[in-house]
Amino acid sequence: MDWDKLRSFHAAAETGSLTAAGERLRISQSAVSRQIAALEESVGVPLFQRHARGLVLTEAGTKLHEATSEMAHAAFVAQTIIRDAKDSPQGELVVTAPIAFGSTWLMDRLHIFTERYPDVHLRLLLDDRQADLLKLEAECAITLWAANKADLIQRYLMPVKTSLYASRAYLERHGAPEAPSDLDHHRVIVYGEEHQHMQEANWAQRVGRDDQPPRRPSMTINNVLAMVRAAEAGLGVADLPDYMISADTNLVKILPDISMPSFELYFIYPRDMRRSTRIAAFRNFLTEEINRFKSAHKDG
Repeated sequence: MDWDKLRSFHAAAETGSLTAAGERLRISQSAVSRQIAALEESVGVPLFQRHARGLVLTEAGTKLHEATSEMAHAAFVAQTIIRDAKDSPQGELVVTAPIAFGSTWLMDRLHIFTERYPDVHLRLLLDDRQADLLKLEAECAITLWAANKADLIQRYLMPVKTSLYASRAYLERHGAPEAPSDLDHHRVIVYGEEHQHMQEANWAQRVGRDDQPPRRPSMTINNVLAMVRAAEAGLGVADLPDYMISADTNLVKILPDISMPSFELYFIYPRDMRRSTRIAAFRNFLTEEINRFKSAHKDG
C-alpha cells in the first residue's frame, strides 16, 4: 500500500476530520480526501462513515488504524534516528507547554536555547491540555502533572507555587480580606475549566468554605495569563502562579499566611526518544534555566 495514502488515513482517523488531518500533514483537505478515497477503492471497503460531526471509523477502518498506528510510530522513530544522527542537534523539535508558562517564563528564556542551537527549529504548541506524546502530537512536553504511562520518561523540574492576588485599586475599593471566609464578599476570578488537572486553579472558590458549596465566581477565564490581566485591571481576586507576578506589578498578595496549592512541573518525552540529541539539548537547557531560577528565588 502507498504510505502517503495510509498516512492521510491515519491522520484522519486520529483527528476525526479531513480538515484537521490536512493541517497535521500540512496538505490540503482535498488532497487528504482524494488519498483516502483512493485507499478505500484499493481495499474495496469503506474505512469511514461520514457524519456531520466528523469521521467515524468502520470496522475495517478500526483494524487498519491499529496497523497504521504501529507504522506511524515506527516511521516517526526512524525519522528521529536520522535527524539525530548529526554531530549537533538540528531539525524541527515539537514542544508542548501550558499556555501561561510557555508564553511568559519559557518565552523570556528561549533566546538562550535558540542562540545555543541555531540549527534547531522549535515548534511550540501552547495548550493547557497535555498533548498525547504516544500519538505523536508532540515530541516532548512541559506539564503541570506527572506522566501516567510506562512508555513515557519524565524529569521533575520544580514546584509552581500560587497565591491569591488583587490589584491595589481593587483593594482600595473593596478592602483587603483578613480571613478566607471574607472572600465570600469579594469578586473572585477563576480558571473555570473542568478538566482534572486544572481544578487547583479554582482554589479561590473553595478556600474557607469547608463543607459548603464553592463560592460563585464573578468571572471565569480559561487562560491563566488572561486571569493575571483581569486581576491587574481590578476585576477581582485570583489564584495565580507566583512566577508570573513581575516586580513592577500593581498586584498585591492577599492572605499570604494561608497555605496555597501548588503544581509540579515536569519534562516528559517518549521512551523511544531517549537518545534524541534535540530533546537532550532542550532538556538540559530547561534544567539549567530552572536551577538558575530556583537559586535566584530560594528565599522567596
